[in-house]
Amino acid sequence: MLFIRGVTRLSVRGVRAIPRSAIIPSRPNTTPRIDNALTCRREYHVEGLMLAPVVFSGLFVALWTWKCLMLVTFQNKIIYMPGLPPNARRETLEDYTSRCAGVRWREERVRAADGTDLALCVTDVDLGPSAASTQPGVAFYILYFQGNASSIPPRLPDLSSALCMLKRHSLQWEKGTDIRCTFVCLSYRGYWRSRGRPTEKGLNIDAAAAVHWISQLHRISYGGEAQESRPSAKLVLWGQSIGAGVATNLAAGTPMPPNVQLDSLILETPFTSIRAMLEVLYPQKWLPYRHLWPFLRNHLDSWKNLGIISRKYRTGDHSPEVFILEAAKDELVPPELGQKLYDRCLAVQLAVTRKAVAGAFHNDAMFRGEGRRAVSDFLSRRLSSTRT
Repeated sequence: MLFIRGVTRLSVRGVRAIPRSAIIPSRPNTTPRIDNALTCRREYHVEGLMLAPVVFSGLFVALWTWKCLMLVTFQNKIIYMPGLPPNARRETLEDYTSRCAGVRWREERVRAADGTDLALCVTDVDLGPSAASTQPGVAFYILYFQGNASSIPPRLPDLSSALCMLKRHSLQWEKGTDIRCTFVCLSYRGYWRSRGRPTEKGLNIDAAAAVHWISQLHRISYGGEAQESRPSAKLVLWGQSIGAGVATNLAAGTPMPPNVQLDSLILETPFTSIRAMLEVLYPQKWLPYRHLWPFLRNHLDSWKNLGIISRKYRTGDHSPEVFILEAAKDELVPPELGQKLYDRCLAVQLAVTRKAVAGAFHNDAMFRGEGRRAVSDFLSRRLSSTRT
């Protein structure tokens, strides 16, 4: 093809010339047009941004709810620990005989009102200047309630030491003050060799069965149908930790047999109630556990019970005295709860004494000599002032 300047028409064989003014249509453009004003703008999806917080919040709420449900459902498993340590149910009295300072303990059985078979550890100690008397003027019974773990046998050496101190104290009593002291340790249902499963309602039934057993023992030991023919029976309720709640439950809610009179209560490392312990163990307000108290099936409310005990014995000739034994370094129960119980006793006009064992932790109060002396001094004062 030749290109000639100035020629407006070009003839080629077989090809028609195209005028200069003719418009040749172009093919349609299928490429999308991009607006330069929108090229730097990014679009954010709210759903994608909220996905992670919603998922993690849901997991937190689910875990929160699950733990609350477990705490409410398995509260008996959390409060009562009869299987700790693992050998607690296999221990025997013989394992601790050599450590009981000559105090001989025996195992007795009693059946609760609902048919549960329970174990008791029992010993007898004759007190007074003439301790060999076979017919003392007064029979004194101490009913002991343990804490929430372990079993009775490991506690017997410390209890035996306190009884030995009490026996030495009794040698200084006036002549004619001869007392036989029977110490009874209750093994709750589910603990040691007792059957059943522990609950607060069950423990209350167990405590009532132990008092009934003491009443029967007193009637059998001293004979006679007339009350005048038998020495009076005085009863001390001694509870450690949750046992203090069991003791106050018994004193407040269970009528004493006619031949047994409540003399005093020993509250060792006590707390006011399970609800108060929830606030102590979980002080953070954002945690749900302290707010679950309406769902509690176990209360052990000693603060409330002290008021009931005061009203119950206010019209009688005798009102029980309360002795509060605290651990100065208690890692579980703060001293504020012991102070509240002390103030409660004063408010309801119950005679009360308070003692803190220096350097003792929650379970060490009776392990230390100061704690055993405090209890033996209190018992000696109560027993020596007892008359036939």
